[in-house]
Amino acid sequence: MTHPRLLAARGDVAAAHLKGQIEAERYAEPVDMQVTAGVAAIRRVPRDDGPMDTQALFGEVFAVLDEADGWAWGFSRHDGYVGYIDMAALSAPVRPVTHRVSALRTYLFSGPDLKSAPHCLLSMNAKINAGEKRGRFVDAGGAGWVFEGHLVPAGHAEPDYVTVAERFSGSPYLWGGKESLGLDCSGLVQTSLEATGIRILRDTDMQESELPTRFATIPAEAPRQRGDIVFWAGHVGIMVDETRILHANAHYLQTVIEPVSETERRAVSNDSPVTSVIRLKG
Repeated sequence: MTHPRLLAARGDVAAAHLKGQIEAERYAEPVDMQVTAGVAAIRRVPRDDGPMDTQALFGEVFAVLDEADGWAWGFSRHDGYVGYIDMAALSAPVRPVTHRVSALRTYLFSGPDLKSAPHCLLSMNAKINAGEKRGRFVDAGGAGWVFEGHLVPAGHAEPDYVTVAERFSGSPYLWGGKESLGLDCSGLVQTSLEATGIRILRDTDMQESELPTRFATIPAEAPRQRGDIVFWAGHVGIMVDETRILHANAHYLQTVIEPVSETERRAVSNDSPVTSVIRLKG
């Protein structure tokens, strides 16, 4: 059964592949467009102040099913998330992705020169179509120039997602965020795993349902190790060693490393004990 947040259907329109499964007034074939803003909010409603459920990074593809009043409605090709994106953040045609940003964040410069005016910031896992190289800079599909030292080939996998996640320590907490300037607990997990070549769904409940089908579940009371992913109702974090956890959280409104005993103490006081622990590493 498809999760409601991944179901590309409204009462008036649904994705063509859902015909025969979902009732709608009409069915639309998706039109793929590419994110050309540094990051674009995927919102629950088509308003600038609408709740942000997640983000699409530069270079990611959004499948447009409907367009009205400057807003596109559709779903992310990255993880299937459905919502609205400002059309100003999208363009076509879609360029193939050759590289991704490996730095925590880097500038997209207007020219192949560190003194040129930057267009925007790109965060880790932003995707580019690498073109001409001038000096130490690479053309990002005509959108600007990126320092080559902050790029890796699209298929490159970092060796350790915990090391990746630790780089976000101190980043502000932002509901729906998945970039270095602001992210939430599940955004941190999704982003860190993606950098190591592991693609997972976006939200905590989706991750807690998906990961046990691919990795081992250990008892909540069992000794933990670096890399274990710990779930509570509506929350998730990554163990950095046997006693400390890294998580983006609303208590501190930032990403922190703290004793997991403290995290669990607060959770239990809110009637939210550990619900599962997933071990990705052997």
